[in-house]
Amino acid sequence: QLAESGGDLVQPGGSLRLSCAASGSTLEYYAITWFRQAPGKEREGVSCISSSHGGTYYADSVKGRFTISRDSGKNTVYLQMNSLKPEDTAVYYCAAGGDPPPGGRSCLFPPFIVDWGQGTQVTVSS
Repeated sequence: QLAESGGDLVQPGGSLRLSCAASGSTLEYYAITWFRQAPGKEREGVSCISSSHGGTYYADSVKGRFTISRDSGKNTVYLQMNSLKPEDTAVYYCAAGGDPPPGGRSCLFPPFIVDWGQGTQVTVSS
């Protein structure tokens, strides 16, 4: 099971660190993707970390501001979010899934997902 935490209300320009903790499974066996969904918008993958080679990927909208990392000892994946903008407001979900085949799309578009977290709300507003 996956459990996200760390969502909060923050002012524009602020920072948050989201956590995705796993129980009953080992996260490093899976690609972990952070998705977000804002009201009235489609869910989008914003960042992921590959299981096969540890590579990290980011959507253009968050590149340079968000950083994903994995602590295998704590079986947790983090999403450090800096320079937050109002358009980052959304429910953030982590998901464990498979890595795309070599030469294909990144883990921002996982071929399958085995588990989702319940989501954590991030609100960026003054």
